[in-house]
Amino acid sequence: QVNERGGLLGRPVKLIIYDDKSDPATGIRLYEKLVNEDKVELLLGPYSSPVSHAVSTIADKYRQPMILPVAATTAIFQRGLKYIFMILAPAETYMEGVLDIAVSRGARTVAIAYEDTAFPKAVAGGTAALAERRGLRVVFREAYPKGNTDFSALLTKAKAANPDVFIGGTLFEDATALTRQMKELDFAPKAIAFTAGSDLPEFGKQLGKNAEYIFAPTPWEPGMPFPGAKEFVEAYRKMWNQDPVYQAAAGYAGALVFETAIRRVGSLDREKIRETLLGLEETNMFGTYKVDERGVQVGRKMNALQWRDGKKVVVWPKAIAATDPVYPAPSWRER
Repeated sequence: QVNERGGLLGRPVKLIIYDDKSDPATGIRLYEKLVNEDKVELLLGPYSSPVSHAVSTIADKYRQPMILPVAATTAIFQRGLKYIFMILAPAETYMEGVLDIAVSRGARTVAIAYEDTAFPKAVAGGTAALAERRGLRVVFREAYPKGNTDFSALLTKAKAANPDVFIGGTLFEDATALTRQMKELDFAPKAIAFTAGSDLPEFGKQLGKNAEYIFAPTPWEPGMPFPGAKEFVEAYRKMWNQDPVYQAAAGYAGALVFETAIRRVGSLDREKIRETLLGLEETNMFGTYKVDERGVQVGRKMNALQWRDGKKVVVWPKAIAATDPVYPAPSWRER
């Protein structure tokens, strides 16, 4: 699209893309290749916090700005690195909407289970802090190893704690497995929410009615009222024959932010681009971009969606909600 508009600085834009296999060591090797062999001028970050954490040091090593479109773990940005910039809201804030909904409906207690890796740990820590500030008591909090598939013991303990709200710091596979096993144990808190995983269309496709009333945080969904969002969704549908998920939109937004910075600087001077990215505030199709001195996103909040009649529906904040949230959720038998 940039090239259709004449490119940048009178030059065509070229994206060089490699597959890091979701492996941090492979990611480091490939970003070194991008800098030293491909001679790229700017860096877009990879998917996931573990790989982003590993490769982000390369941005500072070569003083090359790197936008991290889909890394939300604040710890990545707390190491004194000066050339990395966040697009998503911080992981610690992901469950703000779900907790606000629960508290407004009289919730008193919360249980937290999470995968023992960087992003879910950040979600769990932030959720516990948010819950306590809102007067909720954390009655259960436990980690499980990456790749775990049997959650029966963990869920039996969580059920015994009788929480009003169950929060999972998850990815897709564990979010679906936890849901199925909660039903098997007839563990039905008044609200259930998962992070990455329950926001994907495949969550509803795999679980059917069992996905009903489950909450998920989301930074973006098709139909949100941001400038250029409609055009982005239409172009994405034309290319891929499906709606974009927020990870795709975040990647696109990262490239847009780079475009804005380059046009403002009027050159590829890396120090000037870095300074511009630090001071930039703009609203694009993904929402508002604004970072603090660490590169941490402060311009946006996570929204909350709930699965209703097989569809994802935004229910928080009220200003953009399509409908009111259902709380408490019906029992498993009534879904």
